[in-house]
Amino acid sequence: MITDALLRVSSAQAVTTTAVSTDTIDLSVARDIGEGMDLYMNFAVTTAMAGGTSIKFEIIQADNAALSSNVQVIGSSDAVVTASLVAGYNTAVRFNPQVASTGKRYIGARYTVVGTYTSGNITADVVTDIQDGKKFYASGFSVV
Repeated sequence: MITDALLRVSSAQAVTTTAVSTDTIDLSVARDIGEGMDLYMNFAVTTAMAGGTSIKFEIIQADNAALSSNVQVIGSSDAVVTASLVAGYNTAVRFNPQVASTGKRYIGARYTVVGTYTSGNITADVVTDIQDGKKFYASGFSVV
């Protein structure tokens, strides 16, 4: 997975309550970037979350850079419980195409929090592919 600073919407952002990303991606005009090649937003916990109950990771689009005007969710994860949100946790959410729509000008992330977190940071990047280097398989097999 290759990341790009221009496609980062959160950089070790402290998340304690429901919030939008500190940065946005300006597409310069309203457009649907979910069509064509698959795109994902990778959410990485850089400092373990503590104190809350769960977080739902969402990709949102809006008419303004503050991500507050005419907001639409264009991709979402299920709620992830705090016990899973340790440093190094990653999840990828796919950009869903908006059928018969041109989309919005600004792209960002929203963290929908249940409870109140006392600590924890999240980094979010738009990527074209995802990787999972944490697959583990049973040992004890021999190749003949």
